[in-house]
Amino acid sequence: MPDETRPAPTSTLPAVGEPPAVTADPAVTGEDVRRIVREEIERAFRRDPATRTAAIIASKGTLDWAYPPLILANAAAAVGMDVSVFFTFYGLNIIHKDAARKLKIDPVGNPAMPMPVRIPDIISSLPGMVPMASAMMRSKFAKKHVATIGELLATAQEAEVRLIACQMTVDVFGYTEDEFIDGVEFAGAAAFMARARRAHVTLFV
Repeated sequence: MPDETRPAPTSTLPAVGEPPAVTADPAVTGEDVRRIVREEIERAFRRDPATRTAAIIASKGTLDWAYPPLILANAAAAVGMDVSVFFTFYGLNIIHKDAARKLKIDPVGNPAMPMPVRIPDIISSLPGMVPMASAMMRSKFAKKHVATIGELLATAQEAEVRLIACQMTVDVFGYTEDEFIDGVEFAGAAAFMARARRAHVTLFV
């Protein structure tokens, strides 16, 4: 015989079309939320360490193109990423001991280069224009307090960014290892690709 004194069960589910009730826990503080987020990020990093790895290829050896890979490498290192920069072909100029002389900028065929006045290519191709354009670019960076290439390299090395020279290109161009700044590693493309394929951030500059 059923017990008529027992109350009928009530449903805690919201009615159709109504949002579920949210009960705020007064014991959960903002610091708790931040701690939980930090722990979730740390767990994600442990599950997939590649999320903290960046691999950058620097292939160009002019003054203007020397900045992007080094700025990106330093930025990645600053947020705690494990960074490697692979210098190949003309990118070797960036880590050469004689970089100050090798890194130039040619205004010919470079319409995006900011100039005080528009100069036709026939004028830009005259002797002396490359040194002048390079000096103008260095002056512009200095006025804006932008670090030099040497300073960016030093900062990258302090942040333990790996600077890797392409061994094949070194051999093809007839360089020797002692022509490059201290701390540079030498490896082939296959060795770098083994590292790059595990990185979540890969950039070709």
